[in-house]
Order: sequence, then structure tokens, then C-alpha cells
Amino acid sequence: MLKKVADNRNPDSLAARLRRKRFSLFVELLGRLPGDIRVLDVGGTPEFWRIMGFEDSQVHVTLMNRSILDCGSGPMRSIVADARDMRGLRDQEFDVVFSNSVIEHVGSFADQAAMASEVRRVGRRYFIQTPNKYFPIEPHFLVPGFQFLPLRIRARLHARRDLGWWKKADSYEAALAEVSTIRLLTERDFRTLFPEARVFKERFYGLTKSFIAHHGWSPDRS
Repeated sequence: MLKKVADNRNPDSLAARLRRKRFSLFVELLGRLPGDIRVLDVGGTPEFWRIMGFEDSQVHVTLMNRSILDCGSGPMRSIVADARDMRGLRDQEFDVVFSNSVIEHVGSFADQAAMASEVRRVGRRYFIQTPNKYFPIEPHFLVPGFQFLPLRIRARLHARRDLGWWKKADSYEAALAEVSTIRLLTERDFRTLFPEARVFKERFYGLTKSFIAHHGWSPDRS
């Protein structure tokens, strides 16, 4: 049941509806910018943009990941870099830096701060989303309260069975390494990382499911 609700591939799922609403806000913000627009998507995929139905000849999307992705013959291109250290990219090289559910995967809070700093350096403006740590259901393993369990207990559970989008780990050590790759953010954490941003809260039945930080758009009406 939870996987059906959280499946972005199903256009009728809650996750897909929230993602479309989130993306519509991003498109509205893009509409404020004149001329050709260079977007850096940190951790994004061609499938995400295709599922969102985004086609705009004036928007040039660069996907940045740890490996090259096949972008086909469309308007996207793929580059390799680390979100925490984009040294191959120039200051203010992109009009917009976009990132959807990535910053919680880059490591410790210091690693997340490094990514936030690089986002501000390479982009004139940004639009960053991340799940809320205090939403009752952990968004990756889809277990209520999973994020609040001690790390070793999370690893033991992951080593014993499939959880959410993650297949059962091959060993306890592998499970420990995998659960350690996710550090969900609180609102306070997120505002600390992006102190100049406006923070929008995505809500589900009154509960904050995720946060969006955006900055640099003018005039700022949202």
C-alpha cells in the first residue's frame, strides 16, 4: 500500500501528484526569466524531466551525477561531478540550480553544507527540495518512524528483508553502509543550509512532507 502511494512512476500516486505540483511551482518561477535559461539539475535524470512533460526549447538542462547518463537526442546533456565539490564548474555558470530529493543522500551535515555552498556558487538562483525528517513515514524505506531508530537497528532490519524501495542487503555490513547514506533534514537544518531562501512546505493532511528552498527569483511573489 505504501509503495503504491509513494510510487512516482504511477501518475495517480500521492508522490507523483506532489511532484507535479512542486514542478509547476518551479516552472512558474522559470517563467520569470527572459531568454535562454541554463539549468543545472544536481542528481537528476532524463526520466524525471520526461515524466514531468517538460519541453521548452529555451531551457537547457545539464544533469550532474556521479556517472554519465544517456540523455538520448533531446535537449539535455549529462556531466560527471560531485555535489559537494563542483570544481569543474565556474562561479554563476548556471541561471538556476535545481535538485530534487538529493541533498539528504550526500553524507554528513558538513557534506550537506558543502553541497549547499556549491549550489550557491555555481547558480544565480536555486530550487532545492528535500523530504522532512519528521514526516511519520521514512520516504526511502517506507517504514513508519524508521528514521528515528538507532542506526544499528535500521541496519539489522535492512539486512533481514526488503524495505520500501531497497532490496534486502547482502550482509549487515552492507546494510549499515546503505542506511548510513541517508541523512534526512529537519526544517531547522534546511534553513541553516539555505538561510537566505524562502522555504515552502509541502503538506499532506496537515503534515509537512517535504521542504523546498528557493532563492534569487525576482520579483519574489511566492
